[in-house]
Amino acid sequence: QVQLVESGGGLVQAGGSLRLSCTASARVFNNLAVAWFRQASGKEREFVAIISGSGGGTSSADEGRFTISRDRAKNLVYLQLNNLKPEDTAIYYCAAGAAMSREPSSFNSWGQGTQVTVSS
Repeated sequence: QVQLVESGGGLVQAGGSLRLSCTASARVFNNLAVAWFRQASGKEREFVAIISGSGGGTSSADEGRFTISRDRAKNLVYLQLNNLKPEDTAIYYCAAGAAMSREPSSFNSWGQGTQVTVSS
């Protein structure tokens, strides 16, 4: 397992943007697929975006608003959230694993989460 740390959450008005970051100290981090999930209060954890270890493959649940990228030199994966809506309010988690998967069960390394709150 790899210890992951998220940052960048906060309170933003509808229509605003945030950039979340996920980092790990382990060198293996750069070889792993990294995904973002979110969990709103009372709801199940859902897929947001994923990027491959090489950075060449990405997938997003909302290609028009959510963009994932990685800086291999800095051991960072970013999630850019644009045009945020109140329904995007949730705790956002990053996860790392070997597979490009949209299923939370495919990942055994998770961060503690960062809260994103979007006001109307």
